[in-house]
Amino acid sequence: MCESTDGTPLISLRGITKRFPGVTALDELTLDIEPGIIGLVGSNGAGKSTLLRILLGLLAPTSGTALVMGRDVVREGPLIRQFVGYMPEHDVLPPDVSATELVAHLAQTSGLPVTASRERTAEVLRHVGLYEERYRPMGGYSTGMRQRVKLAQALVHDPRLLLLDEPTNGLDPSGRDDMLELVLRTGREFGITVVVASHLLGEIQRVCDFLVAIEGGRLLRADRITQFTGRTGLLAVEVDEGRDRLAAALAARGLTLHEDGRVLLVELIDEAPYDLVRDSVVELGLPLVRMEQRRHSLEDLFRDQPAAAPAAAPRRG
Repeated sequence: MCESTDGTPLISLRGITKRFPGVTALDELTLDIEPGIIGLVGSNGAGKSTLLRILLGLLAPTSGTALVMGRDVVREGPLIRQFVGYMPEHDVLPPDVSATELVAHLAQTSGLPVTASRERTAEVLRHVGLYEERYRPMGGYSTGMRQRVKLAQALVHDPRLLLLDEPTNGLDPSGRDDMLELVLRTGREFGITVVVASHLLGEIQRVCDFLVAIEGGRLLRADRITQFTGRTGLLAVEVDEGRDRLAAALAARGLTLHEDGRVLLVELIDEAPYDLVRDSVVELGLPLVRMEQRRHSLEDLFRDQPAAAPAAAPRRG
């Protein structure tokens, strides 16, 4: 797996396990994470939030070691948090305080002087699109605005690493699009490594260039997004009518077929099936809708996984 330019992984996990009474939230996670925009994907209860809290040094693993920027999360948690921004999943904003007051206060808590904290607060609120609304009490903010405040406070101390836990939680489709664009701009314009935890595969695919997939606390796979969405060895063929006749004709020509609803999947050993499908469609006079090599999808990663056992406690993350 790729590493940072100095040869040290930004995040390094070795056998990380976290157990709660009756629940194993994380199970022997071993992983190196490179700088970039990383998607941490898994269903609700997969262990994503638990992992983020361990990386912040807020929750000690039961066993294993975790290093963030080369520092041990158990021994050096306070130091790590100086360089890490965290956007929690749940809404914890005080309603009678303005965005400027909250973000500036947290900037000072992180060690910024008063003047610098005010300047930095104005910058990040402008970045997240709340500059004009910065003096209003947050009790009057929409869900989208409150999510932006949570992102701003995570950015105000200029972190090297940003951990976002379900950043589109509670947003409508338009709000999700806006937040995802903001996450993308934050990673690219500020040069910050961003870890986005989400159970929505489509969102991860849109903004991330690297993916870590976990389920039931176990690592399923970690790789670049392009490796998850590469081409398969199947040719997808769809016709408006006459699918069964086409299937019979292709089978008679020696092709191996599978059915997926209205779509015929033809196994590709070489390029010959393209010509055989074309010729069969023409000979039968069928209306061809599409013929394309099928790609893997992120959904394929979880399709064959066994259903997770019911969570025994909400702390599973």
